[in-house]
Amino acid sequence: MVEIKTDTSLDAMRAAGRVVAQALNAVRDTAAVGVTLRTLDETARTVLREAGARSPFLGYRPDWAPVPFPAVICASVNDAIVHGVPDGYRLCDGDLVSIDCGAALDGWVGDSAISFTVGRPRPEDTRLVDTAYEALDAGIAAAVVGNRVGDIAHAIGRVCRAAGYGILAGFGGHGVGRTMHEDPAVPNEGRPGRGMRLRHGMVLAIEPMLIGGGGDAYRTSGDGWTLRTTDGSRAAHAEHTVAITDAGPRILTAL
Repeated sequence: MVEIKTDTSLDAMRAAGRVVAQALNAVRDTAAVGVTLRTLDETARTVLREAGARSPFLGYRPDWAPVPFPAVICASVNDAIVHGVPDGYRLCDGDLVSIDCGAALDGWVGDSAISFTVGRPRPEDTRLVDTAYEALDAGIAAAVVGNRVGDIAHAIGRVCRAAGYGILAGFGGHGVGRTMHEDPAVPNEGRPGRGMRLRHGMVLAIEPMLIGGGGDAYRTSGDGWTLRTTDGSRAAHAEHTVAITDAGPRILTAL
């Protein structure tokens, strides 16, 4: 069931989304050669705590996960696509990092992800990250009243495929509200004109997940959480929580 939010609820979700943006901005500022992924998680924890928010990631355990998630961010490096568990790994020059973060504030949730390079970027990584954000922008542009979920999926997939990248199979965006994952599912590839019609008050997490090698397959690491490319190629992930409004898409997780 899809919950249609009131304008007052959208404002409350914007407050939660702003905390997410602040946490991601702090993590990006902290990331540097030699810094551990665990330190990045501690940085995000501090931002959430000071804002009076809690993490919807910490302790989250879907049916397929062997253990509850132990952190407030997902930190995925290089060939890790999503769901990376922050640990003692120290960032190296040229690492491609994707950070996913959520915040729950006053009963509402925000969810967003960024990708960036630490130190000197490789040209192919810059292109991959730029394309992830281009695909995100295309998906957001299609998130308008009267369109359908398939229009968002098609817009994202068209950008990714035109650039020669793969799209993580079986994963995509989702509704957001009182909880982190709600209906409807928002695929990263699909046919236009299909799926649920978009209405004022719907809130969606739109999140392209690109695989640099061009394939869509993945493997699960031994931690039971981290999804990695099967060919060792690098990956990028970009996400915003977006409200569908009569005035156009409203990004709730911007700074």
